[in-house]
Amino acid sequence: METPDTPDAVDFSLPRSREANERLNALIPGGAHTYAKGDDQYPEHLAPVISHGRGAHVWDVDGNRYVEYGSGLRSVSLGHAHPRVTEAVRRELDRGSNFVRPSLVEVEAAERFLATVPTAEMVKFAKNGSDATTAAVRLARAATGRPRVALCADHPFFSVDDWFIGTTPMSAGIPAQTTELTVSFPYGDLPATEELLTRYGDEIACVILEPATHTEPPPGYLAGLRELADRHGCVLVFDEMITGFRWSEAGAQGLYGVVPDLSTFGKALGNGFAVSALAGRRDLMEQGGLRHSGDRVFLLSTTHGAETHALAAAMAVQTTYAREGVTTRLHTLGAKLAAGVREAAAGMGVADHVVVRGRDSNLVYATLDERGRPSQEYRTLFLRRLLAGGVLAPSFVVSAALDDADIDHTVEAVAGACAVYRKALDAGDPTPWLGGRPVKPVFRSRA
Repeated sequence: METPDTPDAVDFSLPRSREANERLNALIPGGAHTYAKGDDQYPEHLAPVISHGRGAHVWDVDGNRYVEYGSGLRSVSLGHAHPRVTEAVRRELDRGSNFVRPSLVEVEAAERFLATVPTAEMVKFAKNGSDATTAAVRLARAATGRPRVALCADHPFFSVDDWFIGTTPMSAGIPAQTTELTVSFPYGDLPATEELLTRYGDEIACVILEPATHTEPPPGYLAGLRELADRHGCVLVFDEMITGFRWSEAGAQGLYGVVPDLSTFGKALGNGFAVSALAGRRDLMEQGGLRHSGDRVFLLSTTHGAETHALAAAMAVQTTYAREGVTTRLHTLGAKLAAGVREAAAGMGVADHVVVRGRDSNLVYATLDERGRPSQEYRTLFLRRLLAGGVLAPSFVVSAALDDADIDHTVEAVAGACAVYRKALDAGDPTPWLGGRPVKPVFRSRA
């Protein structure tokens, strides 16, 4: 049998990253502050620890430079250390970042956000997406007096809080009584959703979903959900953490023309700085405020939710998107990358196994085995070769900082990875090319 062509054969190793990962895992549960960044998501001993980044590139502590995709779990859409954003942040840091009363920056950021997302009437800022989505659920329950949440079963993540995490394989520590209040529906299937809403009668407070993901919503689907929510008296919530800015500056609701009652934004909003938003109808949002006569809802109240530098970053991001046509650029770059990857895969005879999916601004890839099934083993092989080729790509989600040379380099690395992929398929076993244990899914019941 031919000697396996592995990254080790080209003398690719990460000794300093390996040492740093040992330190990380000794002190931080999971070795990272986000499970999706864990070293179990990368080939064994080949999980780079990042030193710094600029534009579309990052450098690891071993001195290797990579073209990076999925930057900051999709949060850094303009590229690292974007000058307009960092300058806006520096200006506010010199003025103080957190006070005992609101700053003028808070109203300016709210005005700017609502001008960008005109389908919303009020907004409240926070630091992460989970706080925003959980606030939306709490508000919907308060407004309707109903206990249940209906979420889309085909979407991978909504919140770290119990109402969602209890539905995943990592449900340890969450009371069954809490999980029982969350029910699910399939994406794109209006009859199934209507059956669910009918079955639970007046119990469902809200329907929450990502308005679009790796596939476009079927014609009439989002409008149909809007009608169902109205007819059954529940709140329609769009989780726009990913679709916000990447689909359009106003999110998927701005692109498809269907207005939710509440929506949540994050990720691209701060270009890596911690800021998220809950936005929606005034009559709902005001229930978490002071200008109403009903019961008060503890909507969002966070010490750091309105740090001035993060809000300044958000305003700079929105300015950059508008001035530079960033959403269009993301789609153009993604289309070029997708075409190149598909051509490289076809050229190596693995077009049915390395599959690019999603909207051009939000590309992911699937690694399929000999029978066309998703395979963590083949993903491991693919990631190893990309890393050895100077490409860090847990996904193919682009940033606006990429250029044609970066994409050409990526396609070249993909072609090399696909050549090894073909050898593994022909051998009927990718194991000799893994270099250790396979990568693992984030949500699993055992370590």
